Amino acid sequence: MQKTRPPRLSDADLSKRLGKKEYFEQLIDLQAVLARIQQAFLFHGLKGVIVLEGWDAAGKGGAIRRISQALDPRSFKVWPIGAPRNYYLNRHYLLRFWERLPPQGAISAFDRSWYGRVLVERIERLTPEHRWRDAYREINDFERMLVADDTRIVKLFFHISADEQMDRFTERLRNPLKRWKLTYEDFRNREKWAETETAVDEMLARTSTDFAPWQVIAGNNKRYARIEAMKAIVARFSEGVDLSPQVLDHKTLDAAGHALDGEQDLIDSLRARTE
Repeated sequence: MQKTRPPRLSDADLSKRLGKKEYFEQLIDLQAVLARIQQAFLFHGLKGVIVLEGWDAAGKGGAIRRISQALDPRSFKVWPIGAPRNYYLNRHYLLRFWERLPPQGAISAFDRSWYGRVLVERIERLTPEHRWRDAYREINDFERMLVADDTRIVKLFFHISADEQMDRFTERLRNPLKRWKLTYEDFRNREKWAETETAVDEMLARTSTDFAPWQVIAGNNKRYARIEAMKAIVARFSEGVDLSPQVLDHKTLDAAGHALDGEQDLIDSLRARTE
């Protein structure tokens, strides 16, 4: 079987748009499926990991909020990843991610991730070249172990143009409710745009595998990006998984039959599904 070509940033069609009406129609449908996926993961003991990388102001946070709206927080966790504290600086970089992986039945989203090793640490010269180059193999091995342990992985890179990013920085500057998102680092990072593009394309080429492929999300239109991200998550997490509502055991149905008046027909129909 021929291996699928890894994605590139240039593959993303940044002209893609989605109208408000179509956006909300698809959003409602996708959120309903995500809720069913979470229930199925809980019942079957599966685990899910969502990796979100991208440019500053590319829309990762907005996508996470729409995903979170659909899921019960008791088995869904978002991990915002920043610079490691000293405890982790003195240990292997993957340790803090091992500690944050989901247990059985749960889903975790990483807002930035272990890919900082081959992005931020590479670009900022925080790690010797031979070590961040070793990370391509280490990350692939790490993700291969996760998949072997019944963890499904979705990896999304949110791509926007430099002009669109500047428009969003300007919006944040003008909007008091969004101004907290804007930092000096956002502007400093723009100065390394070309270097970052090179690092991202190499990351995609070296770590997009058959068991944990990357998907580049065209993010110039926020509505389009959110829907595409959710479609990718739904497709991967639902593959081969029975999303039908779970049946109740006989003991629970017997108790319901004694406690609920006028619901015998419903209880009998549910009992038939377990036989």
